[in-house]
Amino acid sequence: MTALLELENVTRQYGEVKALAGASLSVDRGEIVGLLGPSGAGKTTLLRMAGLLESPTSGRVVFDGRTAHAGKKESLALRRRMAMILQKPVVFSGSVMRNATYGLRVRGYPEDQARRLVEPVLESVGLSEMTDRQASTLSGGEVQRLAFARATVLEPELLLLDEFTANLDPANVALLENGVRQYRDGGGTVLMVTHNLAQGKRLTDSVCLLLGGKIAETGPAAGFFAGPKTRQAREFLNGTMVW
Repeated sequence: MTALLELENVTRQYGEVKALAGASLSVDRGEIVGLLGPSGAGKTTLLRMAGLLESPTSGRVVFDGRTAHAGKKESLALRRRMAMILQKPVVFSGSVMRNATYGLRVRGYPEDQARRLVEPVLESVGLSEMTDRQASTLSGGEVQRLAFARATVLEPELLLLDEFTANLDPANVALLENGVRQYRDGGGTVLMVTHNLAQGKRLTDSVCLLLGGKIAETGPAAGFFAGPKTRQAREFLNGTMVW
């Protein structure tokens, strides 16, 4: 497998606070990578850096062999090859269909073509009967499924997920996780932040444990959960870590 995304010894400083302190991570094409760690460990900062929403204070971000920087004109084309879904995604005014086709319309697709492309994606997330409904009336789980459809219909090479199933009921979690697997099986790559260790165990191919802005351990998910190599990882998994 070849790396789609590489973060090389990246740091991120906010005034006196160092959110990342020399983290390196490689994400291979076609895998689901989970970013684990306690609150404040630097997971979301690393995710935003991967999505070219922030630039490192030092170090570099490489996407598909090209060094990229947030805000640089030459990096905008790279960002269009990615999509991010947040814990609380934005819902625009208008119908479910109008929301789901937003990204395609922005990219110049005619309305009728955008609808044709979105219809099977909405069906896959259980929203095909809600296309004319106002998006503002959806439940939390339905909103997240809509956000997933809106992102994946663009067929991004890299999908970034930030606690995308937090506070959702088991049925919605299962549906969204299945969507992530299907996206990966179709050739997509996923980098996801999760605090849910059970989710990380059942969904990810490999994991990266962040502690204090540094990579404490990384490797295949099965090996990490079955037998972590470091004391810090063992304490994190069994809940005895003092943070």
